[in-house]
Amino acid sequence: MSKPITGTPATSEPTTGRPLKQIHLAAHFPGVNNTTVWSDPRAGSHIEFSSFAHFARTAERAKFDFLFLAEGLRLREQGGQIYDLDVVGRPDTFTVLSALAAVTEHLGLTGTINSTFNEPYEVARQFAGLDHLSGGRAAWNVVTSWDAFTGENFRRGGFLPQDQRYSRAKEFLATATELFDSWHGDEIVADQESGIFLKDAQAGAFVHRGQHFDIAGQFNVPRSPQGRPVIFQAGDSDEGREFAASSADAIFSRHSTLGAGRAFYTDVKGRLARHGRTHDQLLILPAATFVLGDTDAEAQELAHEVRRQQVSGQTAIKYLEHVWNRDLSAYDPDGPLPDIDPDPGENTIARGRASVRMFRDPLAVAREWRERATAENLSIRELVIETTGRQSFIGSPATVAETINHFVQTDAADGFILVPHITPGGLDEFADTVVPLLQERGVFRHDYTGTTLRDHLGLPHPDARAEAETRRVAS
Repeated sequence: MSKPITGTPATSEPTTGRPLKQIHLAAHFPGVNNTTVWSDPRAGSHIEFSSFAHFARTAERAKFDFLFLAEGLRLREQGGQIYDLDVVGRPDTFTVLSALAAVTEHLGLTGTINSTFNEPYEVARQFAGLDHLSGGRAAWNVVTSWDAFTGENFRRGGFLPQDQRYSRAKEFLATATELFDSWHGDEIVADQESGIFLKDAQAGAFVHRGQHFDIAGQFNVPRSPQGRPVIFQAGDSDEGREFAASSADAIFSRHSTLGAGRAFYTDVKGRLARHGRTHDQLLILPAATFVLGDTDAEAQELAHEVRRQQVSGQTAIKYLEHVWNRDLSAYDPDGPLPDIDPDPGENTIARGRASVRMFRDPLAVAREWRERATAENLSIRELVIETTGRQSFIGSPATVAETINHFVQTDAADGFILVPHITPGGLDEFADTVVPLLQERGVFRHDYTGTTLRDHLGLPHPDARAEAETRRVAS
């Protein structure tokens, strides 16, 4: 894992002579996990609506593009018990976003909704409803679910292999798109004198026959302000990148260095042409944390303390168990790594954790970590701190503004989804100090110029009739 990004790059100007890119900024409201410092006295509730409202209003005050909510469909366990180090649980996504639509006017509202355990009709109806209620600010982060542990909460149970997950996700999104486009936008006449409400009695009619879904009827939500929600995707596998290139409006990225960010950017953007899409039809938006100080040195000290709060000794041991797949509670977090090898068995000690997928070869990971711990004289806790940090911007507001701009202007990203370590007030300082500096540079808006999230992101509003005809000809 790379070191936090600090210091001032030599230049933020593009090297191609092109105009300065406009930076996209969004805010992620995290749950209780080792990104947040929920025990900090400044931290508030992760479930009360006042926290969501404060966070959203701050993001809108800063003219951000959107607010993003992740979602977990089951509380995570370790050793068969729910623990308080990584609790993913909050009110239903649509409930929160619908409520936020009433206390914001411009901010996009992005929700993570699973394509493995839901149905296209209900999800399309919910997003179309949210888009209407918000005046065109809805976005859908399309994800799959990979484990039987989560599936136990649903009547189908079980899980799908990766190729089938993406196959279902592609058809799920295509089916939902057919439903969104079943209304073209001009069917409602509502002529009170003649008594005619619809000029087309077949409005909303659809038929879908496919491998995963076989449905027909009439979609009962008229075309919404955006036509259909903005589509986000977060997969980093080859299948995930291809899915995003073919169908998404934006893709989240976890790549933290300038070089890795540029490589990811080039790879994903390079896939667009074969799907008939142009370079500007897919945005690359990595998640990033930040720590601000009056000086770079002060920010570094604060960041060190934040990481110590995020990764307690208990957290470090629990995280190490994800790789070792053993009970390591007897080990000292300030001591060396275990001298025993991981148990690569199929029954994992940590259920519902993404790290189980990340560390597919635990023996290789253990070897790598031992070599690093020996070379850098790291304890268990220190190693976990070094290997679990996501991309971080650390420094004075001027340094952070310069660094963010450099990443965007040199095509390592189109913007960032910021994840503060304190909620709900952790975004306030960024809004008050970094955003004005980006505005001064001419790379971030002073005010919203459109009304929909597609407007904020520079994305076109889809033409239902034209795209339906394209699909008909292609089939």
